[in-house]
Amino acid sequence: MTTLLARIEELETRQARLERERDEYRKLYLLAREEIEQLKRGLLGQKAHRAPKDTSQLSLFLLELALGSGSGDDDGPRQRVPEHERRKPVRKPLPENLPRVHIELLPPEVEREGLDAFERIGSESREVIERRPASAVVVEVVKPKFVRKSDRQALTTAVLVAETPELPIPRSIAGPGFLADTIVKRWQDHLPLHRMEGIFRREGLDLNRSTVCGWHIELADLVEPLVTAMHVDALEQPYVCVDATGVLVQDREKCRHGHFWVLVAPPKHVLFLFSEKQDGEAVDRLLPDYRGIVVADAHTVYDHIYGPGKASEAGCWSHTRKYFLDALRVDPVLVREPFEYIQTLFAIERRIIKRAPPPERGKLRRERSGPLVEAFFEWCDQHQEHALDESPLHAAIRYATNQREALKRFVGDPQLPMHNNVSERELRREAVGRRNWMFVGSADGARANTTFVSLLASCAMHKIEPWAYLRDLFCLLPSWPVSRVLELAPASWSTTLQDPQVQQRLEANIFRRATLLPAPQHAAA
Repeated sequence: MTTLLARIEELETRQARLERERDEYRKLYLLAREEIEQLKRGLLGQKAHRAPKDTSQLSLFLLELALGSGSGDDDGPRQRVPEHERRKPVRKPLPENLPRVHIELLPPEVEREGLDAFERIGSESREVIERRPASAVVVEVVKPKFVRKSDRQALTTAVLVAETPELPIPRSIAGPGFLADTIVKRWQDHLPLHRMEGIFRREGLDLNRSTVCGWHIELADLVEPLVTAMHVDALEQPYVCVDATGVLVQDREKCRHGHFWVLVAPPKHVLFLFSEKQDGEAVDRLLPDYRGIVVADAHTVYDHIYGPGKASEAGCWSHTRKYFLDALRVDPVLVREPFEYIQTLFAIERRIIKRAPPPERGKLRRERSGPLVEAFFEWCDQHQEHALDESPLHAAIRYATNQREALKRFVGDPQLPMHNNVSERELRREAVGRRNWMFVGSADGARANTTFVSLLASCAMHKIEPWAYLRDLFCLLPSWPVSRVLELAPASWSTTLQDPQVQQRLEANIFRRATLLPAPQHAAA
């Protein structure tokens, strides 16, 4: 009898397991059918991973656990402002540094009878933005030659002539401002060379794209010591964020594949690197002998740099959320709990941790984020054995548990971000440009790309206008001491510009003076 009961219990357990697997396969089938229908209709889903609307509200228990029960501005939902209480938008004043044209309009009666018949009691004014055609400026440098009158009868006469002005590219027809403009157009505005060639032609300048490409290769050689110094300084920071994306490299028969890498060292530098392969050798070039914390995804290409006496790994909760969001589409009831844990972690970072002073962030993370992280991994351990192999839930739990220690690291370190979004955002520069120029022409072209994209991205990090920075950089760099080259990095630029000697050198550059806008003034028209 006992054997029969045990047999029945075993069969019931097996039946329950098979029914659970049947339900999982049913969900996977419905998901695959939905995706196939979308492909048939030609609909491409967005790449951004967003929570569905029906799961966007976090449970009250999780909010109380994470945010506490105190009443504050950040502890409750924002109240909607009634329509009649909303302030009307105020038009921002136009920049004062733009040239201005002053036009005065008189009524027809005043024009007929003259100003003497009327008394002026006030005026109305408004400003309208107009556009003048952009143009290049030809700077003709004339160097008169002189001899002393007293030396005319001498056998040897000294001829006096001014020194040739320094240019970023010797014997080139392009000045620092024009070169900076081509770089900003190419890698900030993502204009391919053939489009740039057409723009210059419309302005009356017949400039071949190969010429511009050659300039950029030479400028990359000039700027390389600065970018190298930025790279060395970035590796001295306590943590860095890294990521990579693919790119095509032009070849005669068929384009081959290459890779762009990004290295972000907040809040100082953003650096890019090109490699032909996504392998350990490329990682070693990006992070040579680095001993800090690396915030990255779980790609195996980084595994060899972690360990005792090496770098430490910090995981990315955005990647974890992506996996659980995929599982949520298959089983919204079961996966809602871990997904809400993750969403609450992000809510804590946005609403509390980000606004707290740095000394308090570690305490807040341990008190509010720590319990959520532990509860999340307890759920993963509880459901790991029951997740169907190769299902989205199995992939999500496997990713999280394999990265357990790396994902927990941000709780005990207040300076670390909980995700790698900063490097992914910076990598969009190359992804957006890739849609325009399609491929890089060669390894030298890729090196020029990463060199100047590093400077442009670092300018954006420090809110520096890129064209003015590159123009002044090209004015200073040719004769700047190599031992002080890091002073020209965007991270140090505001301090460097305050140096009186630097200001004097910039003001003395004749090509820079030719590019400066005139002071704002009212011109009668």
